[in-house]
Amino acid sequence: MNDRIEGDKYYHIFNQANGMIDIFKESRNYPFFIDKMEKHLSPVCEIIAFCLMKNHFHLVVKTKKIEETQISRAFANLFIGYAKAYNKAYNRSGSLFKKPFKRKLIASETYLKNVILYVHCNPVKDGFVEDIISYPWSSYNEILDDLATFIDRDFVLELFDDSINFVAAHRAYQLNTSFTPTFEQN
Repeated sequence: MNDRIEGDKYYHIFNQANGMIDIFKESRNYPFFIDKMEKHLSPVCEIIAFCLMKNHFHLVVKTKKIEETQISRAFANLFIGYAKAYNKAYNRSGSLFKKPFKRKLIASETYLKNVILYVHCNPVKDGFVEDIISYPWSSYNEILDDLATFIDRDFVLELFDDSINFVAAHRAYQLNTSFTPTFEQN
């Protein structure tokens, strides 16, 4: 995997807890992370999709045409800032996340669609909910409602042609009992 995160590219960003702990211990942790994500990442990338799980997270982003160091610094600020607040709140020390965070370049539209489906359907795959519409810590519902959001809703809906096809694609993916990602190779 290429460790660089370049400008003007799509990426699947993911990471998990360092050890057997939960990154999100309480429901209040999720909106705190989302607020930090918007604050730190919106200046350097468009956030296409996300899903936060108890011990890991997934983000789909399109980096802006800026220097690699600015992008990397924004992600570091998000993860370090969240870890510091978490450690203070739960009286712990040390690294919260595995290092380095994982990133996978998304080089085609088909792959991008499949990553978005995979990210949104993750709570169903992991048995947290039976239907993604009932999972509050992903961008799925934000994409479908009309409230203001930092998610690039218009881009995502256009990618799937419209909201009807967006929902239908997620339903079809969710019903796939094997849940083997259909990512095409880059």
